[in-house]
Amino acid sequence: MQTRIALLRGVNVAQNMLKMERLRQLLQELGFKNVTTYLQSGNAVFQAEGSPSSVSTAIEKRLAGETRLPVTVLIRTPAELKSIIVRNPFLKEKGVDRSKLHVTFLADAGGKDALKKLSALNVGADQFRLSGKEVYLYCPNGYGISKLSNSGLERALAVKATTRNWNTVNKLCELASKSF
Repeated sequence: MQTRIALLRGVNVAQNMLKMERLRQLLQELGFKNVTTYLQSGNAVFQAEGSPSSVSTAIEKRLAGETRLPVTVLIRTPAELKSIIVRNPFLKEKGVDRSKLHVTFLADAGGKDALKKLSALNVGADQFRLSGKEVYLYCPNGYGISKLSNSGLERALAVKATTRNWNTVNKLCELASKSF
């Protein structure tokens, strides 16, 4: 079994409620082991057999009917999460407030013209860096008012996305790195 990190999009916002206790139960019913959740926003670390896409599909199917709206599930491995942390280009820049950093996880890389599409967005003071299946965000005025929201990025790139703040990304990496 391999360790996986599930990032659920749209859980516990806009009345699309799913208690983390129930999420743990559903993942265990799928045969996943050592299930741990983090926060109430749909983050889970567990061990499972199968490819990331098959694990994602299984969770999405199992969640059908559990929430008011469909839930997108993006899967990353501990190695991918470590790489995402190391590659954050904003960490090398002076004056960056780490509490304003976020990572948007994309279901796919978004195509060869993804950077062009993102560059066309009017993002004000916000900054982004595209790297594979992640978009690194620096939102100095706060993510809540950013045009670089999940919905904005999904529209621009035509892929599913979910965003986590920098603290959560690091905590999930820490949880996933612990040996089970």
